[in-house]
Amino acid sequence: MNISIHSFTLKLRDPFRISYESRNEQEALVIQLSDTNQQGQTVTGLGESTANNYYQVSIERMQKEVALVRERIEEYSLANEVLNAGQVGTPGHLWQQLQPELQHSSFTLCAIDVAAHDLYGKKVGQPLYKLWGLNPADAPTTNYTLGIDSIEVMIRKMQAKPWPIYKIKLGTPEDLAIVRELRKHTNAVFRVDANCAWGVDETIENAQELKKLGVEFIEQPLKADNWDGMKEVYQHSALPLIADESCIVEDDVAKCAGHFHGINIKLTKCGGITPARRMIREAQRHNMKVMIGCMTESTIGISAIAHLSPLLNYVDMDGALLLAEDIATGVTITTDGVHFPDENGTGVQLLTPSPTSLV
Repeated sequence: MNISIHSFTLKLRDPFRISYESRNEQEALVIQLSDTNQQGQTVTGLGESTANNYYQVSIERMQKEVALVRERIEEYSLANEVLNAGQVGTPGHLWQQLQPELQHSSFTLCAIDVAAHDLYGKKVGQPLYKLWGLNPADAPTTNYTLGIDSIEVMIRKMQAKPWPIYKIKLGTPEDLAIVRELRKHTNAVFRVDANCAWGVDETIENAQELKKLGVEFIEQPLKADNWDGMKEVYQHSALPLIADESCIVEDDVAKCAGHFHGINIKLTKCGGITPARRMIREAQRHNMKVMIGCMTESTIGISAIAHLSPLLNYVDMDGALLLAEDIATGVTITTDGVHFPDENGTGVQLLTPSPTSLV
């Protein structure tokens, strides 16, 4: 396989603020893997990971991590036929080969894994959902995220983007007031995400009030390592609780049982599609709800999530909707649901060459 990496600065439509950061743009790394299919045609797979200050992931760090495994990737050959999961020649097998060296580099591993899945689907001539035996009609509707802002601005953003489900970012002294005011302007389903900003008693009290306001669930109310606190909240919360920062990798899923009612998987944080599919199965074994969320990726990352979405109870794949300008085509998200292109793999194509080609 041939590999190249590119960086993009994704401009956001509006400033995006959560409890611990605010940003106007998002740096993204795109991995491009190319090979020939059975017909001798060159096909290309694309994968993406975003830089993230909270997890200390930069474009420069990911570039160095790709260099560590570059030779191994270039020597690997994905199959031109459909194989069982994990067999030599599948993206899952490639992931297993790279994971020991990139075990602390999940964002980079994710971009490689997504690109490998896209390329594999294009080589065997099938979209991923079909390879996995999934029905796109089973995909849940994504929420649309409202970042923290003044109440007036949050209302304006909501009215500018009518949507059936909103995720409301909280973590301010005005949290209940924000939800009460937003509720006056829509009958949409609300989900709230405190991003680790609340305490135990605060969460239990807020849950009672938020339930009255039509909130469906609360995402990550306490700090990620506050397991004792989450146990108490779990026992007394009037609303379901979804883990995010507390559920990063596969081993975290079982720990979340009895502390959360569900988990929110991020492809970048767990290392890609390969581990995400295992995390879904593990959560289901523990009778937990499953969600996949995004990290403000372009359509490249969002399309990968979309192919997994028929397996999910909830999905947060609005990243490309938050951008002022996208860098790729692929799956499209509307109020009517998920629309898959008539393409193989994840179905993505770059719209323009990268402004910064790193390799």
